Amino acid sequence: MKKVLVCGSLAYDYIMNFDDKFRNHILPDKIHILNVCFSADNLSKEFGGTAGNIAYNLKLLGLEPVIFAAAGKDFEEYKSWFKFNKIKTDYIKQLKNEFTASAHIITDQDDNQITSFHGGAMLHNHRSLRSVVRKEKIGLAICAPDCLKGMKFHVRELQSLKIPYVFDPGQSIVGFSGNELKSMAKGAKVLIFNDYEYHVFKQKTKWKQEQILKVCEYLIITLGGKGSKIYCGGRLHRISCARPRSISDPTGAGDAYRAGLIYGLLNNFVPDKMGKIGACVSVYTVEKYGTQTHKFDLKNLKNKYYKNFKEKL
Repeated sequence: MKKVLVCGSLAYDYIMNFDDKFRNHILPDKIHILNVCFSADNLSKEFGGTAGNIAYNLKLLGLEPVIFAAAGKDFEEYKSWFKFNKIKTDYIKQLKNEFTASAHIITDQDDNQITSFHGGAMLHNHRSLRSVVRKEKIGLAICAPDCLKGMKFHVRELQSLKIPYVFDPGQSIVGFSGNELKSMAKGAKVLIFNDYEYHVFKQKTKWKQEQILKVCEYLIITLGGKGSKIYCGGRLHRISCARPRSISDPTGAGDAYRAGLIYGLLNNFVPDKMGKIGACVSVYTVEKYGTQTHKFDLKNLKNKYYKNFKEKL
């Protein structure tokens, strides 16, 4: 099977829980002078970032991720983790004068999250990926949230090299203009958003859904606890969630879903099966605190798939 090029961020995630609901402490009529503090019950430092999370899950699925990202002078601990998990680090550029990106995430009882993010080394990841494509047998790429300049540059190169790609703007979507989003979306094999990002995408591009479906093969909208929707070939496929054994932390579930989706794409599965695999992989992350603390193999995945959807993978 060909390798997966994973373009995105590498970050240290500082994950905290708030033992209450944000909405109980935010006054809607005073948000113009918002000044709040949420006390965290616990704190953990985890390996994260879109590229790291997606690559970790791809490796668990038996695929070979090739990470194309930038990290900082404090990256050695994370690099050792990748090597321990046999994930290639050859194309991660380490900058001596920057820190690795960091995210500070606090989650309330409703699984709502507030995140502050420092880009650090990630903001310098606007470099050519052509050498990677020449050296590695890349079957599919994903362009996940990264520095804006880098994302635009990488998508243009993937388009010119005719490498099929998943365009996943994520939270970075607010930084792009409508024309930039149109340019990056055109020719993508897959466009993927959560429901909020999808509304932002339509608002910025002024495209209707019929227009969006013409520029990609798959349009995927994730709906959190309500599952996901996959549009393909003129049909809508509604995918329900897999059931977690317990709910520990939702951070990284979206990245895990994307890894499952990529596994389905590379195996030429039908849309329903692709979405269900994504749902099952995302559950492993929800069940464990942190984004790369879970473990599974294909045998575990097949069992979880059957338990949730009463069909064989």
